[in-house]
Amino acid sequence: MKDLGWILLGLALCPTTLCYADPLDDFARDFWVWRAAEQPVSSDDVNRIERPAGWVPNWSPASVERYRKQLEQFEATWKKLDLSTSPVARQVDYRLMGSALARVRWELDFTKSWQRNPDFYIDQTVGAYFSLLLPPPLFDDRRTQQIIATLNSIPATIEDGKKNLTDPVTPFARLALASLTDVRPRLLQSVHELKPMLSLSAAGEIDGVTERAIKALESFRDWLNDRLPSMSTKTAVGRDSYVFFLKNVAFIPFAPEQLLSMGHQEWARSVASQTYEAQRNRDVPERTAFRDEGEQIAAEEKDELAIRQYLDSKKLLTVPAWMQHYRYQPIPAYLSALGGPGEADDFTGPGRLKENSTRYIVPPARELGYFASTMTRDPRPLIIHEGVPGHYFQLALAWGNPDPIRRHYYDSVANEGLGFYAEEMMMNAGLLDDSPHSREIIWNFMRLRALRVEVDVKLALGQFTMDEAADYLKNTVPMDSDTAHAEAAMFASIPGQAISYQIGKLLIYDFLGTAQRQKGDAFNLRGFHDFLWQNGNVPITLQRWELLGLRDQLDQLQHLR
Repeated sequence: MKDLGWILLGLALCPTTLCYADPLDDFARDFWVWRAAEQPVSSDDVNRIERPAGWVPNWSPASVERYRKQLEQFEATWKKLDLSTSPVARQVDYRLMGSALARVRWELDFTKSWQRNPDFYIDQTVGAYFSLLLPPPLFDDRRTQQIIATLNSIPATIEDGKKNLTDPVTPFARLALASLTDVRPRLLQSVHELKPMLSLSAAGEIDGVTERAIKALESFRDWLNDRLPSMSTKTAVGRDSYVFFLKNVAFIPFAPEQLLSMGHQEWARSVASQTYEAQRNRDVPERTAFRDEGEQIAAEEKDELAIRQYLDSKKLLTVPAWMQHYRYQPIPAYLSALGGPGEADDFTGPGRLKENSTRYIVPPARELGYFASTMTRDPRPLIIHEGVPGHYFQLALAWGNPDPIRRHYYDSVANEGLGFYAEEMMMNAGLLDDSPHSREIIWNFMRLRALRVEVDVKLALGQFTMDEAADYLKNTVPMDSDTAHAEAAMFASIPGQAISYQIGKLLIYDFLGTAQRQKGDAFNLRGFHDFLWQNGNVPITLQRWELLGLRDQLDQLQHLR
């Protein structure tokens, strides 16, 4: 607590439901309940949420119109709330709710995935089923019934998709078709592997439900193939829409052209740094790859514990006693059969903070993707980003935030920026001094994240096609073709996500540097990090205002064009 003193005295942080009694809490509670039912399923793992019991995706045309009207009601209510004289922390909460509303508007009326992106309906069907399989067993009655209900909803979701897709885009349709090519054997194999873990009654029911789901998905494949020649090829959202996202959703105070310049500078720095590191390590033998999954899992468990101890011993970040662990497990056959409609990990959630986080892995092999291949020699670079002190650790701390608004709000720029920031922080703190070639991995990760800025902006502005973006990543990172195409597809589908790593990290560096200058000798790095991590879902621009009282970046947002 001593390390947090300078923060806590200045902010007087406490549960907002106890410190303040005003309509914002009621508004936020109603919105988050609505959002848990309305928010579409995504292949992104950071923004997974806990759904209400019995929930299934619902994207019928009538539901879309209802969502839009409900959003308008929320927007009108939010605008009537006046917190201009409230403490800064409370004004930040108000702006968080404005950002959350803008994100829904962004999804419904700007990216329009429900109307333009056939792959959106793969997420709402196969992706929704996949997400239910991610928490480790047991498959109790409630979870089993949710799986059956989700499979049972697939035919209706596909029919809704056919009605909604009035402006489908060819590259997105090709992504959906690639997922549907062998959907029958993959889904049948997944369910076959899952059945022994279900109750007898559920096991008897699931075959018929699965067959109907497969037929619906196959009909969607045929429907897309018939319409493919007449589809638009335009994936870009355009500059004005992109600026709307930067200004109203992500609170990024930079124009697209500035982002390109920032990304290029960081790419040059990472290339130079990796070159220096490789030259330094030219006579150092490479780390030996793990022989099998068991050896890799044992090494990850040991490394995760060592990282936690390192954070504490170096006074970098407080590790609460209640924090559970980030663990590798072999990927179950019922998951691997699906071929990866999302990230194979489980970060738990606000209601599961007593459970370990899980990362599913495949056996070490020569032919693995870009990230998986790094894990076969040293798990630590990805433990840092995905586990401790990265996403799992940060999300668990945020889900334990006493402020209910901050528990539910998420922002990829803050989340991914913090995970990326943690990589260089831990390397500079000396964690990887025992493994010079692992430092090269960190620098190469930095090359990728810097290039993602250029890919994101140019895809959004129509300066890159998806194939051009994939080839650029493949040749410039460099990375394997499959990962490059998967990255380009994701970033074209979710504009604004790929900039989050690099730009979020740069905003954190500015935040830290400004805090150190303002506090002088009173600055405490662990105290700063404890605030940053607990509020890790909150845009850095707002964190900076709350902690340091500086509004300059908010003022920049007002002039963003």
